[in-house]
Amino acid sequence: MNQKNMAIANTFYTAFGEKNLETMEKYLHPDVQLITPLSTLQGKEAYLEAVQGFVVFFKALSIRETFGEGDQAVVVYDLECGGGIGKTSAVALMTFQEGLIIRNELFHDTSPYAKIMDELSA
Repeated sequence: MNQKNMAIANTFYTAFGEKNLETMEKYLHPDVQLITPLSTLQGKEAYLEAVQGFVVFFKALSIRETFGEGDQAVVVYDLECGGGIGKTSAVALMTFQEGLIIRNELFHDTSPYAKIMDELSA
């Protein structure tokens, strides 16, 4: 088990919950890849831009569990969202390179966000 990667994963998702993009940026590799059910993005700036757009959807984030092996860590977390969404759960599979997040793949149900996304695009 790689305790350093798990600690980074916890710090990163704690910062995400606090909507602290400055702290999150410290842990992102310049060529980070973000894979979500809706899109795939490449690069630190694209990642942070996506996060900045997403943080408006939730009020609070709580980490349920973090575990890992080698160069990967998994974070299981809950989001408390507004707009009638309520609580949703998600999983992040993070891959590290030289102590930075090089890849973050998210697994979650996107259907609760569909109405809000439709309203934003209208």
